[in-house]
Amino acid sequence: MANATTTLLPTGTWIVDRTHSKVGFAVKHVGIATVRGEFTEFAGSMEVGEDVSTIRVHGTVGVASVDTSQADRDAHLRSADFFDAERYPEMTFESSTVEPLDAEAFRIKGELTMHGVTREVVLRAEVLGTATDPWNKERAALEVTGELSRGEFDMKFNQALSGGNLLVGDKIKITLDISAVRE
Repeated sequence: MANATTTLLPTGTWIVDRTHSKVGFAVKHVGIATVRGEFTEFAGSMEVGEDVSTIRVHGTVGVASVDTSQADRDAHLRSADFFDAERYPEMTFESSTVEPLDAEAFRIKGELTMHGVTREVVLRAEVLGTATDPWNKERAALEVTGELSRGEFDMKFNQALSGGNLLVGDKIKITLDISAVRE
């Protein structure tokens, strides 16, 4: 069993398996409903040492791959009003510190660059387990969650509504369902 400084993840390099992973987000629409979406083009890796503090995480997302199951909305999200995918085709994340929360979870602080702006974000990662698949590859599953302000990344498009709500919320909830394979 892992203690507060060790991790349930065996040491080594872990590569995100895009086929079995999801990079999702949720945002309020008209102040009451939740719109969910995902990015279908992404990559990531995790370098795991003997204890949690040595973990290094890197990820990239192709912003043009945004998918909310509504083509017009997706086109608007790719536009200069939001991601401006033509000018800023990729968002990146690089961890700076990783701290244990308990035997199964840790806090990841790092720099997220999106829409030409770099800000520190804090994520919570929970190790759901490890297993060997039928092809004899070692896998790990993690659920990573966080929250950010799109306004802090200079994505300020909005419209005030008659009831006082805004068309698009500022707070973005992030959920990453990660399946990773150890090299």
